[in-house]
Amino acid sequence: MVRSYGGIPPEQRKAERRERLLTAALELFTSEGFQQAKITHLCKLAGVSTRNFYEEFENKEQVLLVLHDSINRLALEHVTATLAELTDTDAVARIETLLDVFVATVTADPRMPRLNYVEAVGVNQELEAQHQEWVDRWADFIEAEARHAAEHGLAPKRDYRLTAIALVGAFTGLLREWQARELPVGDVTEELRGLMLAAITRTPS
Repeated sequence: MVRSYGGIPPEQRKAERRERLLTAALELFTSEGFQQAKITHLCKLAGVSTRNFYEEFENKEQVLLVLHDSINRLALEHVTATLAELTDTDAVARIETLLDVFVATVTADPRMPRLNYVEAVGVNQELEAQHQEWVDRWADFIEAEARHAAEHGLAPKRDYRLTAIALVGAFTGLLREWQARELPVGDVTEELRGLMLAAITRTPS
């Protein structure tokens, strides 16, 4: 039987160690850079042993994979929760509200866009595959909102897949620029809002 230490069950201690490692990794990967970061330094910041690290993760690439996924997942959870409350909102206000929530979530901590759009780029095939999965998921979300706008007369009824993928790229580029140049969040939100509404409402030639 595995005993608790200090009244804390082993499962909880393990979960707390993992969380400390992820928190330390977010800081280290976005300050020193992922490629320069050392596992020994990460463990020191987290207050855990290297043995504990390898009980949780195979390598630092796996830590980056988990962080990249969790940041995207957090943003999607916030946007989806807001969407559930917008049943009676007109199409334009709906898009603007969802965009505001997305930007507010990913810019609440400047380290998050730094990790997702700079440090996690081009690391390995597994991360590139996960990045593509999230591009597809965000494109699905935008495409659904474009169809909703079309159904309510705001936009023409057409295939929005390429538009959605292009918007994901625009969001990524502007958020990368934001974290690099410390631009006002409001300016980024306004630019993204204008791009999204213009892209969705345009009539194809």
